[in-house]
Amino acid sequence: MIKLNNISWMMLVFTFLGGIVLLFILAPIIGMYLNTSFDSFSEAIAEEEVRDSVWLSLWTSMAGTIIFSFFAVPLAFILARKNFPLKNLVNGIIDLPIIIPHSAAGIAVLGILTRDSFLGKGAELFGIKFIGNPAGIIMAMAFVSIPFLINASRDGFAAVPERLEKIALTLGASPIRVFFTVSLPLAWRSVLSGFILMWARGLSEFGAVIIIAYNPKTAPVLIFERFTSYGLKYAVPVSAVFVAVCLVIFVFLRLIKKKG
Repeated sequence: MIKLNNISWMMLVFTFLGGIVLLFILAPIIGMYLNTSFDSFSEAIAEEEVRDSVWLSLWTSMAGTIIFSFFAVPLAFILARKNFPLKNLVNGIIDLPIIIPHSAAGIAVLGILTRDSFLGKGAELFGIKFIGNPAGIIMAMAFVSIPFLINASRDGFAAVPERLEKIALTLGASPIRVFFTVSLPLAWRSVLSGFILMWARGLSEFGAVIIIAYNPKTAPVLIFERFTSYGLKYAVPVSAVFVAVCLVIFVFLRLIKKKG
């Protein structure tokens, strides 16, 4: 009985502490909407510049996630299944974009996207420009967000019983068929979680993006411009619109994952 009482007190304390964390997360968001009138919110939605910036943020972050998932997911599978020299170093390299300051990340990406770089020269042959272009925004977003997809996918593949893959191989399935019919279907929840996290992280990126492309403006860049040029009053409605759109899509994707 004493142990149960101790556990109850512990859970009560933990619930209180967790509630503080939730309040810390929700309070600024709720306060932002309380300080935004319906008229200013409607006016922000009606602005073409706001709609364009939100749409630009949405499709560039999604494009970066889709494009780089073709490289990130196979890498995650290798990291989950194979042991090789310097594997810990590879894992450390993958996490580098998370710890690098956002502005430094933008400068680093800028270094490989300029016209004088190998990648920049190669892209220009196909008429692709990175600086001041959505293509550069995609690269900046992908750089800072790709660790989330790799790490989540790696954990998902690691949780799949390896014996199931071996059984499929002994039954005559090719490695690529085993991957798509056994490994990926069993790890898809983690892969989808990583996909959502990568998209969300790229969607919110500011520091790296503004160095690569101030124009065209993504939503975070537009919010910053409104704040520095006109003040908090004009930045809050745009922020409210952007956060609302992000929350709706994020909840929708989470529901898809849950129903699946």
